[in-house]
Amino acid sequence: MSIRNGFGRFRIQGWELFLLTALVVIMATNSALSPDYLRVSNQINLLQLSIEKVIVALVMTFVIINGEIDLSVGSMMGLAACSFGWLFQSGVPASLAIVIVLFIGVAGGAFNALFVTRFGLPSLVVTLATLIGYRGLARVLVEDRGISGFPEWFNALGQQGLVGPVPFALIAFAILFAISWVILHRTGFGRKTYVIGTNRSVADFAGIDTARHKAMLFIASGTISAFAGLLYTARVGAVRGDIAFGFELDIITIVLLGGVSIFGGAGTLVGTLLSILIVLNLRNGMALMNITGHIQTGVIGVLLIASVLAPRIDIARLFGRRAPLKEDVS
Repeated sequence: MSIRNGFGRFRIQGWELFLLTALVVIMATNSALSPDYLRVSNQINLLQLSIEKVIVALVMTFVIINGEIDLSVGSMMGLAACSFGWLFQSGVPASLAIVIVLFIGVAGGAFNALFVTRFGLPSLVVTLATLIGYRGLARVLVEDRGISGFPEWFNALGQQGLVGPVPFALIAFAILFAISWVILHRTGFGRKTYVIGTNRSVADFAGIDTARHKAMLFIASGTISAFAGLLYTARVGAVRGDIAFGFELDIITIVLLGGVSIFGGAGTLVGTLLSILIVLNLRNGMALMNITGHIQTGVIGVLLIASVLAPRIDIARLFGRRAPLKEDVS
């Protein structure tokens, strides 16, 4: 995908068409496996069970298009959840604890941004370190015990429908998706995100404050991850030190499978949305076939590798036709 495609008239791109076809096939297979699969309640439940991951996938789309990565999102979710549990157990009102936790997310994102933008360290290394560090802090806060007994109104945010059967988290996702799509595909901020991810040197010469832009994205990533951690806490009604462990694998897989280039500068939120639906429905289908969680995780890992390799595959060679070389083109 070119930058122009990101801001042009809305249309389905080639990879997105492939994802749409794959989604139809997966849904058709699942519906054959279970007559209840296509029920509205099942589809809502399907999204609700992974809604925290897909919310974080929205901001991860921005980060990777910008040419960076944030491996600490799962650990930040865990730290946010454990911080909320520890604060509540210490006597802090739940409403105030929520505000404090969101500020922890801002601080965590700013910490990542500091080392990436000010000290010039690779985001892969920085966020790998904070993946370990934030998880360690979460375990220090709650140790090996679980914390529960949160207010009924808080648990209701993750366990009960807000508008009919639709829960608060699903409504929040819809709103965040709409806002994110407008920002990425219809604003100057989104245009800068693509330009920086395509070529940072060009962005610098164009007068774009790349450090400030990247910092804003890392702060947004930390904040949204903390918000998702709160939603996860509300849904399960308890916290442990290992909460949201390994979630970053699914989140990054969703984004890359959606057509976002690991090298930055390419991708769309429509592709991310289609990828979300594919991953969730694929997991649901494997569950219907009684495939264990460990194998499901392995399949997601294979998808992650495939999503990185797919853009580099020469389709013409796959079908036995030699693709024209640069020297052949006059």
